[in-house]
This record gives sequence, structure tokens and C-alpha cells, in this order.
Amino acid sequence: MSERTKPGPVSAAGREESAAPGLERLRTAIDAVDRALLEQLNARARLVEEVGRLKAGDGSPVYDPERERAIVEGLRAANPGPFPDAALAPVFREIISATRSLEAPIQVAYLGPEGTFCHQASLGRWGASVSFTPAASIPEVFAAVERGRADFGVVPVENSTEGVVTTALDTLAESETPATGEIILRISHQLLSHSGRREDVRRVASHPQPLAQCRGWLDRELPGIPRVETASTAAAAQLARSDPSVAAVAGELAARTWGLEVVEAEIEDRRDNTTRFLVIGGARPEPTGRDLTSAVFTARKDESGALYRLLEPFARHGVNLTAIHIRPMKGKPWEYLFFVDMEGHQADAPVRDALGEAAGRAFSHRVLGSFPRAAVPTRPDEARR
Repeated sequence: MSERTKPGPVSAAGREESAAPGLERLRTAIDAVDRALLEQLNARARLVEEVGRLKAGDGSPVYDPERERAIVEGLRAANPGPFPDAALAPVFREIISATRSLEAPIQVAYLGPEGTFCHQASLGRWGASVSFTPAASIPEVFAAVERGRADFGVVPVENSTEGVVTTALDTLAESETPATGEIILRISHQLLSHSGRREDVRRVASHPQPLAQCRGWLDRELPGIPRVETASTAAAAQLARSDPSVAAVAGELAARTWGLEVVEAEIEDRRDNTTRFLVIGGARPEPTGRDLTSAVFTARKDESGALYRLLEPFARHGVNLTAIHIRPMKGKPWEYLFFVDMEGHQADAPVRDALGEAAGRAFSHRVLGSFPRAAVPTRPDEARR
């Protein structure tokens, strides 16, 4: 073929025009599948409405987290592909959330304001089709549930980098509201600003914990830039929205909520940075075989070996303790609360017997709750492998 007759490069418009008949056919087929999906979604909604009527008749709770978990796990096991397994949970979370709202409204209080990691954790648990109420403090979350303004509450209790959230433990000890679930959220911090340009950053703002979790990166990449502590990551995002010289350390949800640009992504010092949240309120869960029980004790301070005597029954009954936290008792200097987390449900015989013996040796005790353990989230780089 001569140089004169050799075909030249085909433009993007030309390629689309040549592919138009096949592309249009596929798009028509996709539209038909979408309409079939919509039909099935409405069929599911009608069935859920019937479920709601049955539950209303016998007083069963609207929200059943174990049933919702089993739905997703069953779908994942049955999935032949190519729809990705990782997408099943978020897709069906919203489908379940939307149809569940037809049974009865659910109100969830969380440590706000809007756009915090606590908000993100709550969305991940219930989906968007519930009523979320941000609270200004952890005690206010508990108060909302105790006074019937919310069905559930979500509070942060522990971070893998910075340790326990002491206000959460103190409030748990004082409240009669049970812990009924947990959420484990992989925390990835972003540096956010109005412009998205690092050269515009004159101050960095965030809650003290995220600032601590990103201390190494900030020291290395933004040396000498002042850091401003705020009440929450969302408050920092609001400040960055109103002041172009401020960059906030916050999550992706805060960026979307407050219309900010990402200056730098994933600035946390540890890639396994994870926060554990507790769900409070609602029905006490039945045993599942993969449970966690939390309890709080006080020991007799004038008794030698009191702490050993308190913990010995758990070892003897083969109950694995996953955490022990110590907090000072309010108004009683040098006296302490001992928070103990253990594997198993309080209805399981070994846990029940160990708790009973420990309670007999303690000055006071209370079981804070038994609930299914949450799965540890996969790191983003592991999910891509």
C-alpha cells in the first residue's frame, strides 16, 4: 500500500460513530436490565411492607442487624461474577435501608456534626434511608437514646493509634443504656482545603486525635505550619470552607459534605489506623457464636490482690479477655473503674459463670452489653490485590 493510500488515524468521534450500532444495542439492553431491577426492587419493597405489618403485630424490632448481615453474606457466597463481591455490601446496604424505611422510621444519634467519621460509621451501618441526628457530645448521644429521641446512638470508643476515648468509657459507666453492637471503621485522613493547593495552606485544623494520627506526615510535609484544634473533623472542614488559608484534616465524607478539595490523600501515619465505635440502644442481641461482652467492675481498694481475684475466674473458665481499661472514679480519688472486654456472650455458660464469680468478688459490677463482633475492614491496598 502506498503512502498516499494508507488510511490515517481514526478520530475519537469516528470510532464512536463506527461503534454506534453495537453501542446503542448494548445501552438498550442495559436499560432493559435496569427496568427489570426496578421491578424487582419494588417487589422486594412490597414484601418488606408485609414483613413490617407482621412485626408490628408481634412487637418484633424493625432493625435486625444479624438478618441484614446474613443477606449480604448469602449474596456474596452465591455471586458468580463479574459483579464484584466488594460492591455487594454497599449496594445492598442502601437497598435494605430504603426498603426497611417502609416498615418504620429509624432515628440514629451520632457524635456530630455532619461529615464526621462517626457520621460515616453510622451511614455504613444503616444506610442513608434513616433519620440521622448529630449530637454535640458523647453524653448528648446517650441522652438522645435514653430520652427516646433516638432509637440508636453511635459513639467512638477506641482508636488503634491513639487508644481509648475516655469520655465514651466514663459515660458508658454512668448510663443504663446497653451497648448492642460495634462498628469498626478504617480511618483514612485527607488534607482538605478550599482550593486544593498546598501552597495556600497557612494553618492546619482538626480534632486533636486526627492531628495526633497524622503528626509524622504534618511534621515532615508541612513543617512550621501552625495546627489548630477543633471540636471535630467536621468543624475543621467548616473552618477550611470559610477560610482559604486553612486546611482541614478530615475524611472523604467531610470533603463531600462541605465542598472541599483534596490537597493530599491518606496522610495518616499508620495504614492500619482504625476506630471502633459502639452502638447503643435497641434490643439486646441474642448469642451468635462470634460475640463480645463488655463489663465494668470496681474492686475493694483495701483488699490485697483484689484485681487478681477479680480477673482469675475468667482465666479458670477459659474466657479470653480482649481488653482491660482503667478509669478513675469521679469524686473518689485513687479509686478506679475496670472495663473488661471478653470473647463470648453473657448467655454462654463460661462467660456467665466467670462474670458471676467476678461479680461476687467485686465491690460493684455491671454488664454493659453483649453483641456480635464487627469484621475488621480490609485495607484499600489489600482490597485491590
